[in-house]
Amino acid sequence: MKERLIKLLEGSIDSCLEKGLLKETDIPFIEVEFPREGSHGDYASNVAMILASSQREAPRRIAERIVENINDSDQILDKIEIAGPGFINFFIKSNVWAVLLKKVDTLGDRYGESDIGKGIRVQVEFVSANPTGPLHIGHARGAVTGDVIASILQASGFSVSREYYINDAGNQMNLLGKSVYYRYLELMGEDISFPDNCYQGRYITELAHEIHDSFGDKFRSDKESAISFLTEYAADSILNGIKEDLETLGVIFDRYFSEKELYKNDGVTRILQDLQGKGFIYKEGNTLWFKTTDFGDEKDRVVVRDNGEPTYFAADIAYHRNKYSRGFDRVINVWGADHHGYISRMHAAVQALGRKREDLEIVLVQLVNLLRNGIPVPMSTRAGEFVTIREVTGEVGKDAARYNFLMRRSNSHLDFDLELAKTQSSENPVYYVQYAHARISSIMRLAAEQGCRAPCYDEIRPDLLTAPEERELIKLIDTFPEMIEGSAKALEPHRIPYYINDLASVFHSFYNKHKVVSDNSELTKARLFLIKSTGTVIRNALRLLGVSAPERM
Repeated sequence: MKERLIKLLEGSIDSCLEKGLLKETDIPFIEVEFPREGSHGDYASNVAMILASSQREAPRRIAERIVENINDSDQILDKIEIAGPGFINFFIKSNVWAVLLKKVDTLGDRYGESDIGKGIRVQVEFVSANPTGPLHIGHARGAVTGDVIASILQASGFSVSREYYINDAGNQMNLLGKSVYYRYLELMGEDISFPDNCYQGRYITELAHEIHDSFGDKFRSDKESAISFLTEYAADSILNGIKEDLETLGVIFDRYFSEKELYKNDGVTRILQDLQGKGFIYKEGNTLWFKTTDFGDEKDRVVVRDNGEPTYFAADIAYHRNKYSRGFDRVINVWGADHHGYISRMHAAVQALGRKREDLEIVLVQLVNLLRNGIPVPMSTRAGEFVTIREVTGEVGKDAARYNFLMRRSNSHLDFDLELAKTQSSENPVYYVQYAHARISSIMRLAAEQGCRAPCYDEIRPDLLTAPEERELIKLIDTFPEMIEGSAKALEPHRIPYYINDLASVFHSFYNKHKVVSDNSELTKARLFLIKSTGTVIRNALRLLGVSAPERM
């Protein structure tokens, strides 16, 4: 409906320009929104106020001309009013509303999908945590955010690949091997002063026990070869655990890409030499610097240290060239908010590689404050005491975990209360939405038992759906595809939980005021069709979130 009203406004403005009723100007982006007050109509637009500056005229006078030149050839408007300083309020005819539900009936599980992506190839890289320890709750939020961004883009016609970048090269891996080695020696009875910079968590001790049980004292004497083996063993074990935990959370990657691949055949060195030959890298002493200031960064960045070791930035340059060489048109990285300062240098790198700045998009994910009944759960990363994905998913379940991680904009801090996430009440957002779907399924079953099967659109009288709550349901259902499209364009998956919580609220309000199955067979069929459509939308939205839509609760 919004699109139809926008076209009416665009047509009217074109007509006003042709007649000289408006001064020549570019037609602005036209917004049509739900008004805050129901008495102000079904939709409202502030386009007259936006035009006021270019027209140098009062918005109300502009609004009057626009309204006078609207050509409602489809006869969808009951009336139009001009309110306040120049808002244009639209009132839609009652018999028009339920017609909007026909698309839901036709498309079913595909309702909400679009082809705005036109098959453009997109890579979404997310999580990418070092394989030096289990994933904690902060990683979980990034995992769900990246996964749902990928799902939304797929539903919008993009060709999407999910990728996890394994940081399995560099000093942190050697440190992992040393950490396990020292704990292993402790098991041998040796008096070890465990270094502060080593990994502290219980999982290190568990790995040492595992190795000792399998190999005994085999690695006690030769430290160098022991650390080399233990590094590989620990990394593989931890990565397998990471994959299992992500799968439990419903996150499946198309590819795990090893950082080691970048260094094969001196790959990183050759890329840096290529960029140096193009003037993007310069040398000071033994240090190589990338001229990121040429692309707006606040200072140049080191790519090779004076000891000859490449930096993480050097590997990231090579990794992103690898991404584009695989044919991706867009690359989206989902990072923790602590990587904010890294964005400008990566935009500089992709431009030096010959890509446009917008070919790389960064989504930042803020920290999670874990609570239990409103009280913070103590965590200490330094001491290795943190809450893992496995612990959270095991306690509250996949559905509650995923839904709660998406309840706020990703770049906003999130409070996650474990006890609330388990509550079976309207205070728990995911329960509230799932219960709406289960309630709809229950009504449909009871109706079927009474001989009232779920009707198709062509079998109902849409003109009977005139109650305010019915109209609100239809309006929200109609905006679902638009909401998904907006979410895909903005890379904002939190819009979906906001939307379905509103939809569930309106449905519960409708259910509490109106009887679906009644003695009026025609009204019964119309209302059954309405709630069936509502259930379809809730189910489609939950599927994008990776959350189940139960039929019984």
